[in-house]
Amino acid sequence: MKFLSIYKTAERSTPPTQAEMGRMGKLIEEGFKSGKLVATEGCLPSQLGARIRQTNGQAAVVDGPFSEAKEVVGGFAILQLNSKEEAIEYVKEFMRIAGDGECELRQLYEMPADTCAKAAN
Repeated sequence: MKFLSIYKTAERSTPPTQAEMGRMGKLIEEGFKSGKLVATEGCLPSQLGARIRQTNGQAAVVDGPFSEAKEVVGGFAILQLNSKEEAIEYVKEFMRIAGDGECELRQLYEMPADTCAKAAN
């Protein structure tokens, strides 16, 4: 089962310390080696981003920073685990290192293998 973990936190004004980077790096390395972690990336500050909202067919673009938001997306991970419970435990381990914030965990839709083979033909 694949899961998307979206990490939301207050925007940082300083980069992580070397110690924080080391602890997170170890978790990431172990996750990739075990096959539990498929992909992960952190986000740059929201001042470099934009929000695009469509309403009634009209797109509106708002450039960052997003000061009205209490929390911003700090990063994401794609996890490959056997159950939702196992994914929750993995995210809890991540949160112990990452600190305060929130992770939204969503199972990803996976197309059945036979459907993929039919589509390729």
